[in-house]
Amino acid sequence: MKIQQLDLTVRELVAGYRDDGAGGVVGYGGRLDIRPPFQREFIYDDKERKAVINSILKGFPLNVMYWADREDGTYEIIDGQQRTISIAQYVAEKPGFSFEGLGFDNQQSDVQERILNYELMVYVCSGTDSEKLEWFEIINIAGRRLSNQELLNAIYHGSWVTDAKRYFSRRGCVAYQIGRDYLRNAVKVERQEYLETAIKWISENNIREFMRSHQHEDSAEPLWKYFEAVIDWTKATFTEYRSSMKGVDWGSLYNAYKDESLDPVKIEAEVEDLLDDDEVQRESGIYPYILTRDQRHLNLRAFDARMKRRVYRKQAGICAICDEKFAIGQMEADHITPWSEGGKTVEDNCQILCRPCNRKKAAK
Repeated sequence: MKIQQLDLTVRELVAGYRDDGAGGVVGYGGRLDIRPPFQREFIYDDKERKAVINSILKGFPLNVMYWADREDGTYEIIDGQQRTISIAQYVAEKPGFSFEGLGFDNQQSDVQERILNYELMVYVCSGTDSEKLEWFEIINIAGRRLSNQELLNAIYHGSWVTDAKRYFSRRGCVAYQIGRDYLRNAVKVERQEYLETAIKWISENNIREFMRSHQHEDSAEPLWKYFEAVIDWTKATFTEYRSSMKGVDWGSLYNAYKDESLDPVKIEAEVEDLLDDDEVQRESGIYPYILTRDQRHLNLRAFDARMKRRVYRKQAGICAICDEKFAIGQMEADHITPWSEGGKTVEDNCQILCRPCNRKKAAK
């Protein structure tokens, strides 16, 4: 891997600046892709972009920017998009935004020259995909960090990522419109959480291999159709929406149970019963529990330490199964009648077992 510093002025950076309004933004005489497919939208507010211009006017150093070179001799920004666009919007857009009441064209000629001649610190990385990924992760330690998915988009950039962003990574995109009630971080669609979730679901957690194998395909429509199918199945299976449904691993449930015959009416009745059950501590776990029957999803109530001590004293430290005596630290509180058979987490339904006996009982 090769890393070298590029001597660059604002004048050179904004040469040929163009924002076509559809995601394509270029500068540096057309040789710099300012918003490559893995990058988020421009998110600086007015205060932040004015701070960039103020730093330049006062001669303060801006943070280092990082580019990666491409095989065709062009470059793409890895870190520094927000600062670059702020500079270009002020200097090159006609009209640009104003700073302290003055646009770039309203500044005195000597001030304009000072801005144009301002020297930026840019490092360019050349190397293999794996070397670039390692470098991206190392430099991604300050400011508005790239997410894991953004880093992978940087490595596997191409026609597929570009098309996938159309479905999953734009404000008001179709994935957001149908999935916002079911995915966490609904407001962070631009940080690639939706794209990451969809790939995680369809690839069963093998995101990197999935992106590698699809990198040069033209269309991401199959991924979109899969995501749409997951949400449609979820709505059809769990017909009454509740906020506790947000963030459930719906893709994994869809993959495992999409072909099973399920009764939404019975499912809804069971959801209601579980929501009313004081023993259930994790409402979001109700949905996977209904399909998997794994009680760990529910985070059922446990006997607290005081109740355990009282029952331990009642039993004189004797395990209720093997009749051996143990220190309290070697024993565990257990439901005499399990929750699945209607047992509650109350003292009358509590017994103290040694750890080995409790493990054996749980395994039956």
